[in-house]
Amino acid sequence: MSNRLSFWLNRLGERLWVRPLVFCILSVGGAFLAKIADRLVIGDVVPDISPDSIETLLSIVASSMLVIATFAVASMVSAYASAGSVGTPRSFPLIVSDDVSKNALSVFIGAFIFSIVALVALKNSYYQNAGHFALFVLTLGVFAWVVLTFVRWVDRIARLGRLGTTVDKVESAASGALQARRRSPSMGAVALTNSTPAGRPVFASKIGYVQHIDVGALQRCAEKWSLQVAVATLPGTLITPDKPIVYVFDEESDADEFDESVLVAPFQIGDDRVYEGDPRFGLIALSEIASRALSPAVNDPGTAIDVIGTLIRLFAAWSAPLDDDESSKEIRFDRVHVPLLSVRDLFDDTFASIARDGAGLVEVQIRLQKALRALAAMGDDEMALAATEISRLALERAKTTLTLQHDIDLVTAQAEWSAEQC
Repeated sequence: MSNRLSFWLNRLGERLWVRPLVFCILSVGGAFLAKIADRLVIGDVVPDISPDSIETLLSIVASSMLVIATFAVASMVSAYASAGSVGTPRSFPLIVSDDVSKNALSVFIGAFIFSIVALVALKNSYYQNAGHFALFVLTLGVFAWVVLTFVRWVDRIARLGRLGTTVDKVESAASGALQARRRSPSMGAVALTNSTPAGRPVFASKIGYVQHIDVGALQRCAEKWSLQVAVATLPGTLITPDKPIVYVFDEESDADEFDESVLVAPFQIGDDRVYEGDPRFGLIALSEIASRALSPAVNDPGTAIDVIGTLIRLFAAWSAPLDDDESSKEIRFDRVHVPLLSVRDLFDDTFASIARDGAGLVEVQIRLQKALRALAAMGDDEMALAATEISRLALERAKTTLTLQHDIDLVTAQAEWSAEQC
């Protein structure tokens, strides 16, 4: 349950309206918090603050914050549109969930609500001497918070729609998903080695992408009916009514005793893929950025080369040995079987499209061959095999696309290492 709750909280946190709503509630509470000072025996100790000065300060905040909040929304929408056009539309959820921008909008709206509520309370003589002082201190604090937030937000919004920022955010999301799967390759379940498990297939009626799997819920279902469950669809898989979502095998009880819908319920199926728990989605988004940069309309091979460097970092971290405190290969769900990620699939998601779209650019092909050679030397046999196959495929594409023999010779020289693996 906690796993699914965490997933839903993360999805809720991506919504742009959630944090401003929380700040609005806190702002209303802060305006009334100053009243508590009147109940304390500090009225004769604190300075006597004129209500007119507080009213002036609150009026300034109220009149400016709504304008700044409107300006912030317009700037953020412009940055979102820019990120989708120069990068990939799949990066939009990451740009929207930018913490600095959401905090800035929340602070601006919260300061506006605070000033309005405090003004109304002040005009109706809600506060006494101690309350005036507390409200004055709170107003100064809000004002300082707004200034600092605005300065920080201006720096962020200037970078938010840039291609480099988009690549960094996608890399961070892909790295988080890859490292989570690296630490727990089978998500705490038994590793499934067969690509097509035997058993009774269970289908889902809904069409969409698997966004999350509650393996603990599957384990509880399997224990309840004495079943063994093999997951057939990892997060990111497109589900259709004819595609099994799980297989049930080694049944120790009557198969008619369990409800198939209960086995489907742990799978969260939605219209779109999400980065959390889906390492391939982040890699695909990076390859889309590179492919867009290699299109004739953009003609930016430098971005594709930068993405190749990003992919090297991600795969190097993926193949790095795990420390004892990082590894969590302990089988916690012994009745659930989950397939492992295929490194070849990861390479197909990334380098194959770059090799195709950059086949006619010698600088991209050279960098691609160097990257594949570096990954093949990481010491991971599966990665070395995938890198070798992609290298040969990229070389064949380059030979059929490049027109100058000198360029073909340069790429061939860089790909000699893969030919030696035969």
